[in-house]
Amino acid sequence: MTAAELLAKYAAGERDFSRANLRRADLRGANLSGANLRDADLSNADIGVADLSGANLSGAGLRGAGLRGANLSGANLSGADLYAADLRDANLSGANLSGADLYGADIYGADLEGADLSDANLTDADLTDANLLGAKLDGATGYNPD
Repeated sequence: MTAAELLAKYAAGERDFSRANLRRADLRGANLSGANLRDADLSNADIGVADLSGANLSGAGLRGAGLRGANLSGANLSGADLYAADLRDANLSGANLSGADLYGADIYGADLEGADLSDANLTDADLTDANLLGAKLDGATGYNPD
C-alpha cells in the first residue's frame, strides 16, 4: 500500500490498516487519528508532525521511523518496535508503550506524561528533557533517572 492509497482510504472513512506495508512511506503531517495500524510495517517511514492520537500501533514495526513532533497522545504502541526511532518533541502523553522496544530511540523533549512504559526497553534511549511526570516505568530496562 502506498501512502497516497492509505490517505485516500482514510479520507473515505476507512480506519483499519492492520498489517499494512508502509515501509519508507511519506506520511509527514498526515491525520491518522484513531487509525488501526496494528502490526503494520512503518520502518523508516517519515511520520513527523502527523496526528496519530488514539491510533492503534500495537506490534507495529517503526524501526528508524521519523516521528519528530508527532501527536501520539493516547496511542497504543504496546510491543511496538521503535528501535532508533526519532521521537523528538513528540506528544506521547497517556500513550501505552508497554513492552515497546525503544533501544537507541531519540526521545529528546518528548511529552510522556502519564504514559505506560512498563517493561519497555529504554537502553541507550535519549530521554533528555522528556516529561515523564506520572509515567509508569515498572520493569523498564535501561532507564536511568540521573
